Amino acid sequence: MIIIHKSHSKLDLLEIINELDLKIVHSHQDNKKDIQEKLKNFCEKEEDFIFKTGNIYHIKNYYDLKFYLINPNPKKKISIKEKKVVMFLAKNIINYCLHGKVLEWSQYYNDHQHIQDDLDYIKQFGDIPSVRRACALMNMTLTPENHFHPLISPQVQAKMIIKKSHKWEMKPQFNHHQGTYKLSFN
Repeated sequence: MIIIHKSHSKLDLLEIINELDLKIVHSHQDNKKDIQEKLKNFCEKEEDFIFKTGNIYHIKNYYDLKFYLINPNPKKKISIKEKKVVMFLAKNIINYCLHGKVLEWSQYYNDHQHIQDDLDYIKQFGDIPSVRRACALMNMTLTPENHFHPLISPQVQAKMIIKKSHKWEMKPQFNHHQGTYKLSFN
């Protein structure tokens, strides 16, 4: 019997079930404990289940699923106190970038090494939008070999791709047609 790690929330478990197309009947009225029990029962009965290929969790078989569930959720690896610190640093970097990257105008930074140290620390939390923005703003003036690349989980990457595609689909476009037109008013 497997023990699902407590860091997996109800929504995370539902996302796993839906993404892998697991044959588990669930309701949104089910609580986390009910969903955990259904997942445990599924894992005990369906060891030869064929998993959907190309899923964002890179789970290929029963053992991968079991390994993913018994370990801490990779998306929830930051505590609230640590997230406050990361957000504070990201906001200070964003503020520094928006004010022309001039150290004298910065209230928090005194030298460039301090900024690079903070960016090296926060780039591991790339699932947080402010961290991605801080890295993008700093990368605008840096050479490509000095860029800061935030670490983003596959789940967040997939959501960002979907969001970006929807953004382009919904954008109104202007079509310009050239030619001679005759208007008549009655």
